[in-house]
Amino acid sequence: MGDKMSLKLKIVILIFRAVPLAVRRAVFSGLAGLAYHLSLKHRLIALHNLISSFPKKPIDEIVDIARVSYKNFALIFAEFPEILCLDRNNIGKWVSVRGLEHYESALREGRGVVLITAHFGNWEMGLAAMALLSRPPTFVARTLDSAILEEGSIYIRSTVGIGIIHKENAMRPMLRLLKQGEAVKMLIDQNVAAYEGVFINFFGRPACTTSGVALMAMRSGAAVLPVFTNRMPDGTYLTEIGPKVETVHTGDRRRDVATNTQNYATIIENHIRKYPEQWLWIHQRWKTKTCQARRMSEK
Repeated sequence: MGDKMSLKLKIVILIFRAVPLAVRRAVFSGLAGLAYHLSLKHRLIALHNLISSFPKKPIDEIVDIARVSYKNFALIFAEFPEILCLDRNNIGKWVSVRGLEHYESALREGRGVVLITAHFGNWEMGLAAMALLSRPPTFVARTLDSAILEEGSIYIRSTVGIGIIHKENAMRPMLRLLKQGEAVKMLIDQNVAAYEGVFINFFGRPACTTSGVALMAMRSGAAVLPVFTNRMPDGTYLTEIGPKVETVHTGDRRRDVATNTQNYATIIENHIRKYPEQWLWIHQRWKTKTCQARRMSEK
């Protein structure tokens, strides 16, 4: 499995892969149901987020969405090691890709590509499919708390050519890649601190969102493309790559950053509304409050 892996990781992967995928999916689905019942804090976060985002939905439907959301997130962990056996010849059995022409057209422009996505469906399988079928993007990810999980995620992604940039101090290496005409992929659907982003409207509420994508697009001229990987009823995936999102550049930097960031968030919201059960509702998306930004500006 490679000389660069630690012995502990080799053992973990061997044990994990020895269990058939169907069994893994069943086990992780069961664990998701258990987590839903045992973790009151996260269950309440998910239900509160859903009720606030879909005030007209009946409570039974809200609960069903929350349960399936838990299951979807758990299945990502069950399926992640399958990337080790993927190649260009068999990826089509796992993932169907629509809109790859948008990605390749943007790459040909030579200014780099920023792929924006969310914790939705199985973003790891979509990333692997793009890496195998076209030029591999570099994935921007936070450093995981567990050393073995961090090592494993880096190794598994690397087997299909995906590089990693850690979120900490990521702007310079991302701009460097974009200048070289490369692609980076970012998950931009989570809460950030007031000093890291701008407030935009997300499901009818102010949500502090990273301004990094807008700043990079405005500075580098890189194309910004949305990409989502939906979980399909038969256990396969559909990756949809959208056309280039126009970058607003009027010269008013602050307003342009807010406008572009809002445009990205609206695309993500619209997709989540179609398949709400596939998004990560347990995240405290609206944790940062506008009053925190006001206090910062007053200092």
